[in-house]
Amino acid sequence: MKKKLAQFEKKIGYYFKNKNLLLQALTHSSYAYENPQKVKADNETLEFLGDSVLGLIISDYLFANYPKASEGELSKFKAMVGSPSSLSALGKKIRIEKNILLGKGEEKSGGRKKKTILAGSFEALVAALYLDGGFEEARYFLLPYLNMAFKKVRDERFFINNYKSALQEYFQKMSLPSPVYRTVTTLGPDHKKSFVVEVTYNDIPLAKAKAYSKKGAEQKAAQIALKSLIGKKMKALTADTFFLKKKT
Repeated sequence: MKKKLAQFEKKIGYYFKNKNLLLQALTHSSYAYENPQKVKADNETLEFLGDSVLGLIISDYLFANYPKASEGELSKFKAMVGSPSSLSALGKKIRIEKNILLGKGEEKSGGRKKKTILAGSFEALVAALYLDGGFEEARYFLLPYLNMAFKKVRDERFFINNYKSALQEYFQKMSLPSPVYRTVTTLGPDHKKSFVVEVTYNDIPLAKAKAYSKKGAEQKAAQIALKSLIGKKMKALTADTFFLKKKT
C-alpha cells in the first residue's frame, strides 16, 4: 500500500505530509465498509470539501483570465470543467482509477469506470491537497489541467455561444453547408405575436419550434435539432460544441 501511494504521489507531483489524507481521498465508501480494520474513513466528506475548493479555484482562474466575459459565460465555463464528465476525465489523466480502493462488489460492477466514482475521488484528492498543503498547493496542482481545459478559449475572440451557433459549428465540423432557418407561420395579434420557425439542411427539415420572437424560435429549433443529431451519439452536448470563434 505504501509503495502504491508513493508512486501515485510521484504521478501527481505532490508528496503528502499526512499520508492518511491521501489514503482517505482514495478510499471509496464500499471499501471502508468492507475493511473497517484497514481504513479509518472513506472519501465522502473530502469529496464534499473538494467540490467547494474546486469551485473557488475554477472561479478564481476564470475571473483572472476572462475579465471581459459575462457572468453567464463564466458560469458555463465553470459548469463545463466542474461536471462529473470533465472531472472523471481529469482523474483518468493521473490514473486515479488505478489507485482507488473499492469494495469487492463495486469492483465487480465496474466501479473503476464509473464517472461518479472517478469524479468524486478527484474532488476528494483536491480536498486532501488543500488540507495538507493549503490553497496554493491545490491551485498549483489544478492549474495545468485548467490551462488544458480552456486552451481553446484563451483568446478573447473565443466565447461560449448559443444553440444556434452551436448547430452552425456542428455543421462546420462536419464540412457541411450551414443550416437554414425560415419562418413557417406567425400566430396571434400584433401585440402578442408568436413565430414558428423551421431549421432545414438541404431542404430537409431538422426541427421546428415556436416562440414570441423569431430569434427565440430559432434558438429553440436549433436546440431540438442538436439533440436530434447528437443526442443519439452522446448523453449530453460536449462543451467543445459551444467553443465558437466570434465574427468580426
